[in-house]
Amino acid sequence: MAISTNVSGKACIIGAGCSGFTMAKRLKEYGIAYDCFEASDNIGGNWYYQNPNGLSSCYESLHIDTSKWRLAFEDFPVPEDWPDFPHHSQLFQYFNDYVDHFGLRETISFNTSVERASRRSDGDWDITLSSGETRTYQWLLVANGHHWDPRLPSYPGLETFTGHQVHSHHYRDPFSPYDFRGKRVLVVGAGNSAMDISSELSQRPIAERLFISMRRGVWVLPKYMNGQPADKAVLPGWLPSKIGRAMARKMIKKQLGNPENYGLPRPDHEPLDAHPSVSGEFLTRVGCGDILAKGALDRFDANTVLFTDGSREEIDAIIWATGYHVSFPFFDDPQLTPEDNQFPLFKRMVKPGYENLFFLALAQPLPTLVNFAEQQSKLAAAALAGTYAFPSAADMDAVIKADEAIHMGHFYPTPRHTMQLDFNVYVRDLMKEIARGRRRTKMPA
Repeated sequence: MAISTNVSGKACIIGAGCSGFTMAKRLKEYGIAYDCFEASDNIGGNWYYQNPNGLSSCYESLHIDTSKWRLAFEDFPVPEDWPDFPHHSQLFQYFNDYVDHFGLRETISFNTSVERASRRSDGDWDITLSSGETRTYQWLLVANGHHWDPRLPSYPGLETFTGHQVHSHHYRDPFSPYDFRGKRVLVVGAGNSAMDISSELSQRPIAERLFISMRRGVWVLPKYMNGQPADKAVLPGWLPSKIGRAMARKMIKKQLGNPENYGLPRPDHEPLDAHPSVSGEFLTRVGCGDILAKGALDRFDANTVLFTDGSREEIDAIIWATGYHVSFPFFDDPQLTPEDNQFPLFKRMVKPGYENLFFLALAQPLPTLVNFAEQQSKLAAAALAGTYAFPSAADMDAVIKADEAIHMGHFYPTPRHTMQLDFNVYVRDLMKEIARGRRRTKMPA
């Protein structure tokens, strides 16, 4: 459905993952001219398995932790025969079907990366491409993702370790390019990738022994509760977040019991005070003794790993499931360089003073990221079309602080928790903000 606008400028979209191509669809509907640049040879970004640009974190066995009920785009239903939690290949096909259905593929420049994005004195953006060409745009929409720049820790003696090391970003399967069979494997981290990979490798025909190093105890949430995908249970939007969390915590504790009963460290926080780790298998593997939970790492002595509790283990291979840096390699403006993943934004999209620059899906929304930018694109397109006006910089700063208190105030401090938000609360407020922005333009509804 085309939306009538009168816009003479042109927009640049960096990336054609699900955030970039849903933004492209929205601009196409508004009749706003745009160029979309994708470094790879196809759409899909992180969900393009074996992506030749090397930026995908997909491993062969990966299934998404969000159920099909929550990840579908608004006007393009998922296939009826999908399982509750589809495989990455199914999601990738869904993305390609979406792009072809809405005629977006021909508007994307593939095998073309943005090397530099510089703001001109007039506020426009000079975009230098991998071809060497530089083009000027009135708006810039960044959809380059935030699960591609691996964060690797440092420990005393690590340089002496001669075994295999890989970040979870580069893990693909148990056999290639490294054969984990018969090896003593250490997974470091307690997020979703750590849970999935340790569950896979800990199967008896594969690793001889699987250890997981966790700096703190975590609540591992199941994919199913009461016979239904857990994320199908949605609390009413009008319910205050604090009350909703209290209700959810009570249900989680009743369903799971205490993590230490499975053989895990006792968490030092309540359920939902950290980004949830979701797994339908991990707790069973721990309970069966296939996975041995260890505490934080202390140091390395050749191929011996010493833990802070004084124990030590001989290790053949390490998988670092230690998260990612938030990176924008095409910016040289220090104001656009996140510090330790801290990057406050108005509605998780715009930095005050840069109102023609939009960051898409730069968040950790619960329960889903897949159709998150689809919601954000509504504000971005309205702003480009002139039907939305931003508040003052001072008001934007105040909103940023208030929103971060709502969405992140209950999380313990860590680089992992700098972009958390509740999808339902966020989207409800985003729609209200779009209406406020329309009133600021003094345009009729």
